[in-house]
Parts: sequence; structure tokens; C-alpha cells
Amino acid sequence: MRFRILLGLAGLALFSAALPSAAATKSAHADIVNAQGTKIGTAKIAAAGKGVKIVVTISQLTPGEHGIHIHTVGKCEGPAFTSAGGHFNPTSAHHGTHNTQDPHPHLGDLMNLTVDQNGKAKATFLAKGVTLGDGSESLFHDGGTSLVIHAKADDLMSDPSGNSGDRIACGVIER
Repeated sequence: MRFRILLGLAGLALFSAALPSAAATKSAHADIVNAQGTKIGTAKIAAAGKGVKIVVTISQLTPGEHGIHIHTVGKCEGPAFTSAGGHFNPTSAHHGTHNTQDPHPHLGDLMNLTVDQNGKAKATFLAKGVTLGDGSESLFHDGGTSLVIHAKADDLMSDPSGNSGDRIACGVIER
């Protein structure tokens, strides 16, 4: 009897220890920095249906539309942010929602970020097919991922990155 109680308590302790990590996979965040390494914004990420919802709040950007994508490496070394790798594309799709070639789009493709005349933006994106769990579609795959903002608007169809220009801001996606 005593052995069963101890065994039960040990099992309960293991179960309790597993709970915080499961809760941690329900949300993520990124601090977004510019080429000089100054924090200019944040992204809050949460599981949403068959994807993730990304809420970006940013300042100090040039007004207009900017391409924004999830990139395949969780590194943001300025000033060019090439350390972030290419677009997150575990399904080997073509770039952009308007691309005529199937399959499309990349899992890391998002719509454009519109920055106001004061250099600020707040936008919500849905990244379909992306998860915060395990597996190749996870933002936490081996090597992690990052969120990258480009200098120009994404044309939403040209491979590999929609002619969106230089990478001007980046944030590592973290639990």
C-alpha cells in the first residue's frame, strides 16, 4: 500500500512538471530590433485554430507597406539580418498568396505591414499551418525562427521573397 502511494505521488510530480512546458507552447513573442540593434517593436504570437496569430506593434519605420515574413532561423544579427535564413517553408511551397504555381504560399508568408505617417504600425496576421508545438511546421523547430520586416512591400507572388527588398528589422521568436 505504501509503495502504491509513493508511486502515485511520483507520477503526480512528473505530471505536474510537464504542465508548465505544455502551457509555454500556447504563446510566444519576439522583440523586434532595427539594423542598429535598437528595439523598435514587439510581436505576440498565440495558437489560433489551424495556425498562429501574430500581433505586431512597431515604430520607427518608413511610412508605407513593408513585407513581413517568418524566417527559418532564430538569429537576428544586424545590420542585414541574413542570419535569419530564408522564408520558413517546410512544405517546399512557392512564395506568395497570389502565386499561380502550386503549392503556395510558404508557411512563413504574411500579408504586408502598413506603417502610418508617424512610422508606427499595429497589425494582426494569421500564419496558417504553423504551430507552436512539435514538428517541422513548428516555430520552435531545431534552430528556431524569426520575424523579419523588409524595406519594401511584398508583391505576394514572386519567388523567393516577393521583391520586398532589404531586411530592415528582425526579432527572434521565443517561448
